[in-house]
Amino acid sequence: MKLSISEQLTYSTVRIECTSNEGKSTGTGFFYTMNVEEKYIPVIVTNKHVIEDSKDGLIHFNLADNNGDPIEGEYHKVEISSFESSWIKHPNPEVDLCILTIGPILNKLERSGIKPFYIQVDQSLIMNNDQLKELNSIEDIVMVGYPNGIWDAVNNMPIIRKGITATHPGLNYNGKQEFMIDAACFPGSSGSPVFLYNPSSYNDKNGNTIIGSRIKLLGILYAGPQHTASGEVKIINVPTAQKPIAISRIPNNLGLIIKSYILNEFEPILKELI
Repeated sequence: MKLSISEQLTYSTVRIECTSNEGKSTGTGFFYTMNVEEKYIPVIVTNKHVIEDSKDGLIHFNLADNNGDPIEGEYHKVEISSFESSWIKHPNPEVDLCILTIGPILNKLERSGIKPFYIQVDQSLIMNNDQLKELNSIEDIVMVGYPNGIWDAVNNMPIIRKGITATHPGLNYNGKQEFMIDAACFPGSSGSPVFLYNPSSYNDKNGNTIIGSRIKLLGILYAGPQHTASGEVKIINVPTAQKPIAISRIPNNLGLIIKSYILNEFEPILKELI
């Protein structure tokens, strides 16, 4: 079975369910491959605040048939205890990213005869800051995840949101290695990958039309501005729990995105662990 580019993107994410003393919450993660000294280490990427204070976690894997193709409507739940402590957190407290190495999980599934299906995002989709500067201020993006915990529960499939870059990806928004997108960001969207999405053609910075697809991982959603009834604007982490929110706090449909090349900073940490 040959999957289209958009179908591959939908198989790159994973729904994360957390249980804590506060109750249950949901977030988004995505499959990524770390390259550490020529060793390829599969991980799941999400935000620190998605798994913060969680005791138990649940992730959902789609299943593959004997040909390695996804089986429609079949998936497997993996429960993980001591969930928060299972993740490797970025050492910078201002970088809301963490990773979960899933090699042991995949090995256990294989021994049980369970074949998961997923699409891993790899380093070839990451753009460094020089490459980001070659983009236009306005670029088409898609964000894949589970807003408000909404998903296709029968097929274990995420929700796709479309938008544009709201600030230039090559600039550091307010001095941080971040930029902003114009897209609806709701509870459960935390950890969603944000892709530059040009499936057939695009215009370069000089106005030339390039025929061909261009798909890149621009970054990871973690927060967004909201304004209050009094007009005050605050930046808050995109919530994970489906809790009532005071009506005076209103989302601006903007999202703050951590630039994807920050993921490279996990490699020396993994190198030490290996």
